[in-house]
Amino acid sequence: MDWGHLRIFLAVARHGQLLAAARRLNLNHATVARRLDALERSLGTPLFERRPAGCVLTQAGERLLPVAERIEFELLGVAEGLRDEEADVSGTVRIGAPDGLGNYFLASELGELTRRHPDLVVELVPLPRTFSLSRREADLAIVLDRPVAGRLVVSRLTDYTLSVYAARAYLDRCGTPASPEELGDHVVVTGVEDLSYASALDYSSALEGEARSRFRCASVMGQIEAVRAGTGIGVLHDFTAASIEGLTRILPQIGFRRSYHLLSHPDTHAIKRIAVLRDFVLRRFRDERQRFLPHA
Repeated sequence: MDWGHLRIFLAVARHGQLLAAARRLNLNHATVARRLDALERSLGTPLFERRPAGCVLTQAGERLLPVAERIEFELLGVAEGLRDEEADVSGTVRIGAPDGLGNYFLASELGELTRRHPDLVVELVPLPRTFSLSRREADLAIVLDRPVAGRLVVSRLTDYTLSVYAARAYLDRCGTPASPEELGDHVVVTGVEDLSYASALDYSSALEGEARSRFRCASVMGQIEAVRAGTGIGVLHDFTAASIEGLTRILPQIGFRRSYHLLSHPDTHAIKRIAVLRDFVLRRFRDERQRFLPHA
C-alpha cells in the first residue's frame, strides 16, 4: 500500500474536504483527488462519500483510519529514531489550549522555545469542544477535565484559581458590592452554559442568582474583554486578571480552584519535537505555579 496515498487519505479524513487537505499538504486539489481515487481503486471500495459540504468516511474508510494512523505513527517513530541525537529540534508541533490560557500565558511563554530552536514551528490553537490527538488535530492538548477513557498520557500541570473582578471604571460608576446579595444592582458577565466545553466551567451560577441583568459570552476572551470594558462583574482567572490594567478583585468570599492537565498520545509523545514541547510546558507550569495560585 502506497504511503503517499494513505497520507492523502488521512489528510482528507482529518479536514473533511479535498481542498482543505490539499492546502494542508501543500498540494493542488486535482492531485489530492487523483491520489485518493487511486487508493480507492487499489482497495476496490470507496473510502468517502463525497458530498457538496465535504467528505464523509464510509464504513471502509472508518476501518482503514486506525490502520493508517498506526502506519503514520510507526513512520514518525522510525524517522525520529534515525535522526542524530545532537541535531536541533525541527518540524511542526501543534498544542491546543483553552483560549484564556493560550492568550495570557502560552503565547508569550512558547516564544522562548522557538528562540531556542529556530527550526521548530509551534502552532498554538484554541481548544475546540471536541478534538482528537489520534487524528493529529493536535499533538498536545491542555484540558480542564481529566479524561476518563482513551489511550492518552495525562500529566497534571497545575491548579489555578479564579476570583470575581470588575473594571475600576465600572465600580466608580455603579458602586462596589460588598456581598453576593448586592449584585441585584449590577450586571454580571458569564459564559453560555450550553456552549461550555468543560464541566469545570460551572462557576457562573455563583453570580447570576442575585444579578439584576446578565451579559453572556461563549468565549473566555469575550468575558475578559467585557469585564475589562466595564460591561459588568465577572469571574476571571487570577493569572489573567493580574496582567490586565484597571481590574479590581472584589467579593473575596467567592473563589474557585480548577486544574489544567496536559494530554499526549502514547504513540507520538516520545517524538523529539513533541517531547521537547511537552517538557518545556511541564517545566514552565512548575516554575510559574505561584502565578496560577496567587491567593492560595
